[in-house]
Amino acid sequence: MADSSHPVIWLHHGGQHLGLVPTLGGSVAAWQIDDPQGPDSRLDLWRPWDGVTPDLYRMASFAMVPWSNRISGGGFSHEGQFHPMQPNRAGEPYPIHGDGWLQPWSLHQTAEDTVEMRLESARFGGGPYEYACVQTFRLVEGGLDQSVVVTHRGAQPLPYGLGLHPWFPRTSGTRISAPVRGVWLSGSDPLPTELTADFPPGWDLNAGISAHGDLIDNAYVGWGGSACIEWPERGLQLTAHMPGFARDGGEDRHFCLIYRPPAGPAFCFEPITQPIDAFHQPGMPGLRVLSQGERLELGVQWRFGPMR
Repeated sequence: MADSSHPVIWLHHGGQHLGLVPTLGGSVAAWQIDDPQGPDSRLDLWRPWDGVTPDLYRMASFAMVPWSNRISGGGFSHEGQFHPMQPNRAGEPYPIHGDGWLQPWSLHQTAEDTVEMRLESARFGGGPYEYACVQTFRLVEGGLDQSVVVTHRGAQPLPYGLGLHPWFPRTSGTRISAPVRGVWLSGSDPLPTELTADFPPGWDLNAGISAHGDLIDNAYVGWGGSACIEWPERGLQLTAHMPGFARDGGEDRHFCLIYRPPAGPAFCFEPITQPIDAFHQPGMPGLRVLSQGERLELGVQWRFGPMR
């Protein structure tokens, strides 16, 4: 992994290796652990970047700020004012995943096991958002503590959302489970059309689903703030836990998204603070209106270990 225009900066701690690419959207190039079965080899917990392709969808992970997923209607209205938003990815008819992933960040190591990436953004791409954001990565025994904190800098209050977009390698037996209440369905357009607790076959995260199957590109509601990904061939699992879950409203205020393409080496489980196109859903679910100086935080504790 060595692109001279976007160098990877590594953090090593406790048998873990975290590669960050601040100049390429403040993204993660790789999160790996030493393979106990193979000396001098590593296991990928997130699908690694190839070190060449500048497409952010080929990274191991990136943060979504100041909102996640898609916004329809050419923008959104807030307090009587319409804010136009432009598509920001080739092939996507809607703006997607905010604008933090499209800008270079700065990196600061604050401790032996901790780094921060920081961004100051002001109306990027003609959008209305002015904010500061800090991503923190801390390697701890058995895992990674990750957080994203955004602070609104603009004079006018605006609705905010956050998300994490990690890609996970999928073996033939890979499964993902999480407590959820329902899922937003969609038509051929990925925008949501119907909220249901009647999960399509192979979609019920409560029972666990395969990482292989038909396309899922949908947000789940009532997420319980935890998840588990299992790789039986490795005898390995990775869990996610939100330490601020109850304080931040519990199931009523938490969402997650599954992106399961029919083919390819990876899939996504995304912790998000609002569902797809929340700007145009009644009550703008999950979005938080921030006044100048107010902040929103998303934190996840990732832990790996043997399958139970």
